[in-house]
Amino acid sequence: MASPEILRSLCDAGFTVDLMIQWKWRETGSSGERQTSTDQNITVVLLLLCGAQHGGAQRNNFYGTVLTFNPKDTYANGSMAVVLRYKTAFTSCTDSVTWQCSYATSPSYCGSETLLEVNTVQNTTEWCQREGIMTRLVPSNDYLEMYLNSAYWIHNSNNNGRMFADTVVDLRTRSDTGKANRSPQTTIIPSLRVPSNCARNFNLLAFDPDEDQVKCNVFTFPDTLSTPFLNVSDNCTLSFTATNSGNEGTYVVMLYMEDFANQNITLTVGSGFQISRSTSDILSKIPLQFVVKVDGTVPSCTEGQYLPRFLPPTPANRAQLYTRVGHTLEITINTEATRTTVSELLFSGPHNMNLSGSAQGQFILRWTPSQSEDGEHHPVCFVAQANSVATYQSELRCVIISVSNATTSMTATTKPTVTIIVLPTSEVSISYTPGSRGSSGLRVAISSKTPLTKEDIRTIVLPKLKEELVKRGLPADIILKLINVQEE
Repeated sequence: MASPEILRSLCDAGFTVDLMIQWKWRETGSSGERQTSTDQNITVVLLLLCGAQHGGAQRNNFYGTVLTFNPKDTYANGSMAVVLRYKTAFTSCTDSVTWQCSYATSPSYCGSETLLEVNTVQNTTEWCQREGIMTRLVPSNDYLEMYLNSAYWIHNSNNNGRMFADTVVDLRTRSDTGKANRSPQTTIIPSLRVPSNCARNFNLLAFDPDEDQVKCNVFTFPDTLSTPFLNVSDNCTLSFTATNSGNEGTYVVMLYMEDFANQNITLTVGSGFQISRSTSDILSKIPLQFVVKVDGTVPSCTEGQYLPRFLPPTPANRAQLYTRVGHTLEITINTEATRTTVSELLFSGPHNMNLSGSAQGQFILRWTPSQSEDGEHHPVCFVAQANSVATYQSELRCVIISVSNATTSMTATTKPTVTIIVLPTSEVSISYTPGSRGSSGLRVAISSKTPLTKEDIRTIVLPKLKEELVKRGLPADIILKLINVQEE
């Protein structure tokens, strides 16, 4: 075993030591008996010495991360550009870490980083979230793995220290779409709060551009959700059950979002090599990490009193909004809290999204997508925060913004002419009472001189249909969702 002096010199020199604990198993009947090797003892000494050397408040400042990816251009030599968008949150905007490609697991696929841009999303008194936009040029449309492990969580009740996150970026061509796989799109507020006496569901955003099924799983080492009052479901709902005051504190949540095809497909590399994927096979996985703060009790759990609530025309959770390149999208958010004062809106979205607000709990988020974001889907999440003697948060709401550009999302030669006709086979009547919320079904016939994909209908036809419905008297914040397409 290395002497303590040698190990201490490594710490003093600033070395970062990563060793895996090795376990030996000895079978005893139907149960296993765990016996440690010498390697584990060395690891423990290293962690103790280095932890003592670099301990303190500066180390424990991490609030979470999330990463998504979008395949871009494929070149004549088979190489491909992929854009990875990640967010990291710390106690200060001066702290940051960068996602790295794992050369150990995919050395020939990492390619090179051609561009990295990092900007602040929002800076609050508690945390600062920044967005990194990384462009990598990879040698082929294969897969690569990315990881992040050089930060330490804020002090927390489930005893998580050094963080770890990883992702699988699979760029192979899908047989069902004819395109490279795209990851689920999501984001998160770094710190969510809930009173200990109030049950709450955090319905996380889980949007997949390829219409895959998205599931959430807990990062299992360490087990970040071993507490009985925090549970996550397959459909990405994090449930908090009211608990006693002895469980108040900060809890780290580390999840994976994984996408699964709705039918059996094949994935093809540029060389022609194919691999089959069933509906139970993971296509890609992305990390979603944040903290939940269980605060003291509140006199009433009814939303709109101490806990802020959202009022119309605030978009519904998981709503899909549409905008065009170069056009500014406005998201109006109204809140109410009769026993407290709504002081701020916390949000997570594109770094160039702007927030404006008033003392009456009314806020507007504005964002203008650029040409490079054409065809992408961008997640935005927000909570309203109120202050009195304590700090209270509203429910979590998230939306997805789909970006299109009518001059580039068509074929290069012909711009489709789209005509929208309400079918006369059955009378359609949509009534609207100001301030009310509800849903109605609408059948439309779409004719086009060139073929239309579902993506074309979502990004081109639905915005046109919405414009027409608004002209006829419906509110500007109506949400249109494509349910089914039937070719005739």
